[in-house]
Amino acid sequence: MNLYLILAIISCLSLTAQNEQLSQLLTWDRSLIISGEWWRILTGNITHTNLSHFLMNMVALWLISLIFTPRPRKLLLLIIIISLVIGLGLFASDIQRYVGLSGTLHGLFGYFALKEALSGKRSSWLLVIGVIGKVVGEQVFGASATSAALIAAPVAIEAHLIGLIAGLALALNPFRT
Repeated sequence: MNLYLILAIISCLSLTAQNEQLSQLLTWDRSLIISGEWWRILTGNITHTNLSHFLMNMVALWLISLIFTPRPRKLLLLIIIISLVIGLGLFASDIQRYVGLSGTLHGLFGYFALKEALSGKRSSWLLVIGVIGKVVGEQVFGASATSAALIAAPVAIEAHLIGLIAGLALALNPFRT
């Protein structure tokens, strides 16, 4: 598997999920999940509110992948695991509907930065502290109004927190991740 192929496939799937009818079928929706549409736990992460939201998330995914150059299978596995944790974790929030990959992106960034820091790359501790600071800031002060305006929806800071916790926990996992 090639990293760029995986990124291209994820980007194409996410772009396809922008189709209005498909998006309605994939969106994380609390009541529909409870009614048995379990796939939404995962698929809510690949659809977005608008083109700006989609582009921001895809650019971030590609940048994270270019910065940390993960093995393709590891990247794919982490995306699935973190997305599932977010999809389940959102039940502990008041969120009724959720779309976007940003929670997963926070988890990926936290995972790779912490893995680097723990392997001896001291400068990566700044990345870990930075992403934790960003997410804590969102929890204390709320999301960026600019981001909310750009995506035409409230920013799901709960997903950022859940994703980051999942990524950091996976990085600390003593088993091979």
